[in-house]
Amino acid sequence: MGIVTTSSETAFSHPPEAIYDFVTNPANWPKTYPTSAHIGGLPDHLPLRVGDTWTETGPDGNRIFTWHLAVAMRPTLWTFTSVGRLGHDRDGNGGMEGRITVQYHFTRPGEDVTLFTRTMTIEAYKHAPLPDGFFKAVNPAHIDSYHAAITRELT
Repeated sequence: MGIVTTSSETAFSHPPEAIYDFVTNPANWPKTYPTSAHIGGLPDHLPLRVGDTWTETGPDGNRIFTWHLAVAMRPTLWTFTSVGRLGHDRDGNGGMEGRITVQYHFTRPGEDVTLFTRTMTIEAYKHAPLPDGFFKAVNPAHIDSYHAAITRELT
């Protein structure tokens, strides 16, 4: 199995609860994350609960990721994962075999500082390698622009 991990962190002047509540609502992702265009199937309650699922599509609308919430510990940790055919089409075909795990971690290194760390780990089988284009989506620069967009939205 091949594993790719990208991580980035940003210090915010907002309390961890404010950042946590904003970023753990997938409906906000198309406003902030460069490769997130549409969120579907969200439960009608917030905060999301462990076991909840939803879908996310990229800008072309063809690649679908089904996410499952694995950990929800407000305001310190939130982890979600997609397992199986990653980036499949609307009929469940295509995509790549593997697992993506995304972890949001919130710490308070100072009185008025919240450190938000986003880590994405992609595991792909050696017989089903990641396409080169996928590496553009996992580039840490996307995470940095995501964090800048969160700042913009919370201001």
